[in-house]
Amino acid sequence: MLKIAITGGAGSGKSTVARMFRELGAEVLDADEVARAVVAVGRPAWEELRRIWGPEFFHEDGSLDRAKVAHRVFSDPQARRQLNELLHPQIAREIKERLEDLEHRGADLVMVEVPLLFEAGLEKRYDRVIVVYAELQDQVGRLEGRDHRDAAEISGIIKAQWPLTDKLARADYVVDNRGPLNSTRRQVKNIWRDLKKILLTGLTAGGKKVSVT
Repeated sequence: MLKIAITGGAGSGKSTVARMFRELGAEVLDADEVARAVVAVGRPAWEELRRIWGPEFFHEDGSLDRAKVAHRVFSDPQARRQLNELLHPQIAREIKERLEDLEHRGADLVMVEVPLLFEAGLEKRYDRVIVVYAELQDQVGRLEGRDHRDAAEISGIIKAQWPLTDKLARADYVVDNRGPLNSTRRQVKNIWRDLKKILLTGLTAGGKKVSVT
């Protein structure tokens, strides 16, 4: 089974690109959705977070207050490290189990949207890496408009991630998401065509890094 990671910066358009691949017929896993499952009420990570941070970071129904957690970890590097050390191994394990299940059910290609792929050192677990690129001002605008985050929190989010230029240098494919959606969709279709060819022939359309525009 071919395992493809989709990554990029916060607000670069990863979810948009993942949705486009899904529309083309790809199996897509979302690491953020997996993270929500890992901290569901009663799960080990949920219990540990409640023990070390206290009930003030949880809603009345027991579920994790993700907005409050985000505000803390993106303003406190130590809290962010603590959270990452707790969650990253469990998220990686959950994704591995879901990939194994999909492979068992006959999937030949699965894409995983992994925001912190390089930061968590997970890139070697995937056969190809797609990096979604956007300008910094576009990232900030999307985080403001979509998530209603303030400037300090946005700054913390971006500083907590590798610069996009560093991620681009390690990409097998790059989706330039600075233009209109039809341009992004055209790039996605070209990458999808190339990935299907890899499945059929084992050959790529050029060297290791492929930028499809």
